[in-house]
Amino acid sequence: MARRNYHHGELRAALLDAAEALVRERGADGWSLREASARVGVSSSAAYHHFASRDALVRALRQRVLGELGERLSQEVGRTAGLEAGADHQRRLVAVGRTYVEWAVEDPSVARLAFGAGAPATGDPASDSTSNDSTSDPATPPHPHDILDAELDRLVEVGGLPAAARPGADFVVWAAVHGLATLLVDGLARLDAPRAVAREAERVVRAVLTGLMHEAVPSQGWPTPHSAHTERRTERGADK
Repeated sequence: MARRNYHHGELRAALLDAAEALVRERGADGWSLREASARVGVSSSAAYHHFASRDALVRALRQRVLGELGERLSQEVGRTAGLEAGADHQRRLVAVGRTYVEWAVEDPSVARLAFGAGAPATGDPASDSTSNDSTSDPATPPHPHDILDAELDRLVEVGGLPAAARPGADFVVWAAVHGLATLLVDGLARLDAPRAVAREAERVVRAVLTGLMHEAVPSQGWPTPHSAHTERRTERGADK
């Protein structure tokens, strides 16, 4: 193995790049920290200066992936907001759902890392204490869930969603969009072209939002799901 010298911080990024490549080749569990180290031309002991274990490397990669997804969603929402669409208040959330599904279909192994295989036992990809949380640092890319929440709040503000339907609506939309993504990635459903994927994602999002607009909220309300990310966000808000 040819040894390489890295400046401070460069080795960490190189190890994350190598881990991401290994995830694409073998999945979340089919490689070791030693293999990632060999990919970048350093010893495993050098890698331990940045990551205490393979699990720590996986958690850091998941954080980076979520940040990249959050940035991609944010950019697409911004682009969509600049388009003339009349009174189509749903278009921004359609952009969120479409981009999420397209990302998962384009990079299924990395999507499984973030939201499936290898995720923490809580079932939330951001449950590690170092996970991306846009509430803690304005310079940090927004967490995908925060973008979804913000767009649902905006939809309520413009009259596109009743306020009574807002509690828990983020999990309803996420369940539908992630469900479509999972069906496509796992081959349980097939679409013939990328354009068809985008159109089906749009149909799913609009169907869910239409249902939420007209649902009859029971007197006791609906259950309010939580994830590690939303719980941590609530805790941090309470500490302020």
